[in-house]
Amino acid sequence: MASKQQITGMRGVYLVAAELSRLSFIASPTSRGAAGADILVTDQSCKKAYSIQVKTNASRGNFWLLNKGAEKHVSESHIYVLVIIRKLKDRDKNEYFVVPSKNLVQKIRYSKSKKGNWSSVYVEDIEEYRENWGLFGEAE
Repeated sequence: MASKQQITGMRGVYLVAAELSRLSFIASPTSRGAAGADILVTDQSCKKAYSIQVKTNASRGNFWLLNKGAEKHVSESHIYVLVIIRKLKDRDKNEYFVVPSKNLVQKIRYSKSKKGNWSSVYVEDIEEYRENWGLFGEAE
């Protein structure tokens, strides 16, 4: 049985894929075991291709936890889409932050606790990337 966190993560992946499709891009979720990329996306001419890592928050929190080693997944074509899913009655108010990986790694905050080391990104640090879908260019 999938955990609530896994279901939330998959909801975020499919919401991002749906938004990219709405913008006329070809978006394909990867298998759950793929490291570093949740979605592969291209324009309709297959001239521009991107890998996307989706991080989803369905609570009232203002941050996302990142995978260990996130700072190693940096390239011109690797994008993070950080999603805040709102309650069902407010689903049209879901929030998306579209951040190039090279910019996201500069915003990572590191912390330690009894349970281990954590890396996270906070809304206040990436506000400029809200609804930044233009990063992908035109779908053609």
